[in-house]
Amino acid sequence: MSGARKVLTEDTLGSLPSLRYDAYYHQMPDGTVKQINPFTGQEVWAVPGRGNKPIDNDIPKTAKPIEQKAKEDICSFCETRYFETPPEKARVVREADSWRAHYQLPASQYFNSKAEFRRTGNLFEIVSLDYWRKNYDFRMTKKQLEWKERYLSETDGLKHVLNVIDFKLSRSGKTAEEIARMSVDEKLAMADAFFGGSHELIIASRHYKPNAQYDCELFSSGEMTPEEHYQYFLATIDALKDIYANNRYVRYVSVFQNWLKPAGASFDHIHKQLVGLDSWSISIESQIQMVRKSPNIFNEYGPNMAAHYNLIFAENDYAIAYASIGQRYPTLAIYSKSLHSRPQEHTPEEVKGVSDLVHACHVAMGSQISCNEEWYYTPIDSVYNMPWKVLIKWRINIPAGFEGNTSIYINPVSPIQLRDKMVPRLYEVRNQGLIAKGISIAEECACKPNSLQYYLR
Repeated sequence: MSGARKVLTEDTLGSLPSLRYDAYYHQMPDGTVKQINPFTGQEVWAVPGRGNKPIDNDIPKTAKPIEQKAKEDICSFCETRYFETPPEKARVVREADSWRAHYQLPASQYFNSKAEFRRTGNLFEIVSLDYWRKNYDFRMTKKQLEWKERYLSETDGLKHVLNVIDFKLSRSGKTAEEIARMSVDEKLAMADAFFGGSHELIIASRHYKPNAQYDCELFSSGEMTPEEHYQYFLATIDALKDIYANNRYVRYVSVFQNWLKPAGASFDHIHKQLVGLDSWSISIESQIQMVRKSPNIFNEYGPNMAAHYNLIFAENDYAIAYASIGQRYPTLAIYSKSLHSRPQEHTPEEVKGVSDLVHACHVAMGSQISCNEEWYYTPIDSVYNMPWKVLIKWRINIPAGFEGNTSIYINPVSPIQLRDKMVPRLYEVRNQGLIAKGISIAEECACKPNSLQYYLR
């Protein structure tokens, strides 16, 4: 590519001997920033003049007024509509100044408490229970079978499950007559996925932020307090551990959050998803191969290179955040500094540190930027470690024909521009007391080389 040396090829990806950062990041005299993602080989250009729009969370003219209600009933994830999702595997309840997890509540107790976060199976799985059964002869655990029997033995539980199955069948193209002809046993067999599946949701309590007046004022990750966001992370990690414990064939669990429809969200109600997979993705496998050949690769091409180009915008004792290079969408990268390489192995303080930086990014962005939050970490069966990182990708641009026939992606925001959008907003929200204490911003960041400790294990 003109103006920069392209060193990544199919043969060299995963064995990167060069630490010449200018091979991956180069600004042309006209301001065009040409980038190659050092971990994926993806080529990206940021063209001048396309990313000047500031972060804007003003109420748009198209916004519609909403009726304020004591208890929300806007969508199937709202607190008055608990019975429209599959049975709860767990819920997190706030009790005065403490938080408590309740597991496998019977249906008759759903409205005895308010769930701050609920964990349920996904009604429409990406990787279904049948996939595991037919390909691996998967069988539900004894505890899962006992929970199903216990839940269905109660009238409320049986009614709940049958209603959800009927809804799923109707959305799958079955007519009312066809659904009525199905026996209860046939429907209950389908319900196994609710109790033993490996695709789960972590659903937050609110649909709109407190005192919202318009339909665009949604409750996002950034509307949570730092403590609420930490509990959201803990509930997600709890589900991650559970999926691994209940399905021996799962080698990796994909963890992600789609915020707003441009990012693939089916509901404008904040929730995370976890999907058990029987293999590593090509991307994860490639990065593990890179670690095998160069154990410190994530420091070298992560925070070290980001510090070299002044892309680090926030840091605390446990994590570091910077504007990522070579991404098709403007992307914030948050890396755990921990010696541990999987979320479930982190100490509570380490999880809190990562959560606080991710939360701060969401607060600074606001709720009106559509984005994907993606977690990456070391697979459960890998002996080579890569750090836990979270990427927040702003879905503000749509790849088109140019990208398709050149494999060069146009990102409207350069990493420097992304940093410059985040820094003033972070100062502003910190002054307002909206983010956790202990977060350094911009020039305050230590930016020490090799701050990620994963390679020391």
